[in-house]
Amino acid sequence: MSDTLALALILIPCLVIAIVFHEVAHGFAAKALGDPTASDRGRLTLNPIRHVDPIGTLLVPGVLLIAGGPVFGWAKPVPVNKWRLSNPRYGMMAVAAAGPATNFLLALIGAVLLGVFGEGERLASSGMLVTVVDGAGAVQPFDSAMIYFLLINIFLGAFNLLPIPPFDGSHILGGLLPGGLQRQWERLQRIGIVLILGVIAYSWIFGTGWLVATIGPLVNGSLSFFLDLVGYDLTF
Repeated sequence: MSDTLALALILIPCLVIAIVFHEVAHGFAAKALGDPTASDRGRLTLNPIRHVDPIGTLLVPGVLLIAGGPVFGWAKPVPVNKWRLSNPRYGMMAVAAAGPATNFLLALIGAVLLGVFGEGERLASSGMLVTVVDGAGAVQPFDSAMIYFLLINIFLGAFNLLPIPPFDGSHILGGLLPGGLQRQWERLQRIGIVLILGVIAYSWIFGTGWLVATIGPLVNGSLSFFLDLVGYDLTF
């Protein structure tokens, strides 16, 4: 089996779980706070097909992958009507925060599973594939898959906390702004797709160093925290 195929077999299920739970969490939070829009439209489901965006989930990542650019993508956003929330300002902040919070919770669950069942001791690399091996150098498939699961969930949670419309962090920041600035900020949400394409273009031209600098410490710190919490000693 090639490294590319092995990596895909690990990454795709991890990505699907991370993205689907992220989106469903938004919908459940909105429903709990008074807005049943997502529920009424059948989006509170773990069926990944219901959350696929033809452009953001398939076309854009596929083109970027083929072209050798930085791979970005997005799922179909869960519909939320902030004016149906019991408290539109703070309710929207809570709904936005629910997605990243769920990803960090999934990462914690993955870490607990590693702490209970993991037997790996150190990381090893083979081409594109990074694996966890034991003291004898034997690859530990479960440990390897769970490390990717942790990283994907932590990265997705941290990435969505960036205060760039329409990411979740922008809604959290918007709720903290005073009225006038909040209205100006919300106008940027309408051109969210343009801003996303701008992020992709910038990353393609100038690299993803900005991403490493902004969320890298949070990703690395969170991964170390979760592993230390469950007593999983892994040499990086």
